[in-house]
Amino acid sequence: MAPESPYPFESPYPFWRSLGPRFRNAAGPVAGGLVLGAFLAAAPALAAADKAKGAEPETIPIQSDKPIEVYAHEGIEWDQNAETYIARGNARAIQGDVTVYGSVLTARYRKTADGGSEIWRLDAEGKVRIESPKGTVYGEKAIYDMDTSILVVTGNNLKLVTAKETVTARDSLEYWQLKDMFVARGDALAVLEDRKIKADILTAHLRKDENEESKVYRVDAFGSVLITTPTEIARGEKGVYFVDTGIATLTGAVKITRGDNQLNGEIAEINMNTGVSRILAGAGKGGESKPVRALIVPAKKSAKKPAANSKKRSENINK
Repeated sequence: MAPESPYPFESPYPFWRSLGPRFRNAAGPVAGGLVLGAFLAAAPALAAADKAKGAEPETIPIQSDKPIEVYAHEGIEWDQNAETYIARGNARAIQGDVTVYGSVLTARYRKTADGGSEIWRLDAEGKVRIESPKGTVYGEKAIYDMDTSILVVTGNNLKLVTAKETVTARDSLEYWQLKDMFVARGDALAVLEDRKIKADILTAHLRKDENEESKVYRVDAFGSVLITTPTEIARGEKGVYFVDTGIATLTGAVKITRGDNQLNGEIAEINMNTGVSRILAGAGKGGESKPVRALIVPAKKSAKKPAANSKKRSENINK
């Protein structure tokens, strides 16, 4: 059984569980050069690659208008019994400005009804790195399931780095192509310049801008949410952050701390651009209304030094 998730869907793998044929034949290169989605662009990279060690890279025409080039120091093998193509030894697959690196790249294929074959899953293992102009994702293992159009990257030191953000996670980094969404699971942390959003699960939703480039416009946070800025720390159970406005909304046992001062409530709105925050009352877990509480600590007054004249008068009295 997959662990219960607060998000409307669970992780695609308890570990390598298949999600079934709901999205069959929906795979394809990801628009806009998405970082996690970059692996999708290399989906058919090994489809016909079986050249020997030292040979020129295999160039394979695919669905996209750009071919794939596959390199491997130790060679590329085709196992007809296992229905796999395997590139070993510092393997890399290149399509346009997207490159997938791994110690081993494996493409799994199957027979089709018309007598042909199709690749249905791609694996990358060992020092996995996926590069595109938008950024780089790091991990130890990556799996792309073409039936579901979902990429899952796992292993230690999971990290997604773009020009403006860095995202890390303990359990997995995922890209759900049909939902145009990234998911980071397990102590997920997004660092956006001087701001940080941390939660059990983070999801980043994308949409195309006026230049037809996919960009993150919304980040949802679930479980043990923590938002930090240079001036304050905010905690809650759930949160949503809109990139364009810089406004984050927290709900559920919200606590905002600024220095020694503290605000408690059920709903909070934090403007990360202006530094203005407000907290509102709301219903608690039991449904009862909970008022806003504030703890304001006065600034400590510094002890004043005695005036020079007072000191002289004290000395004269003592004489």
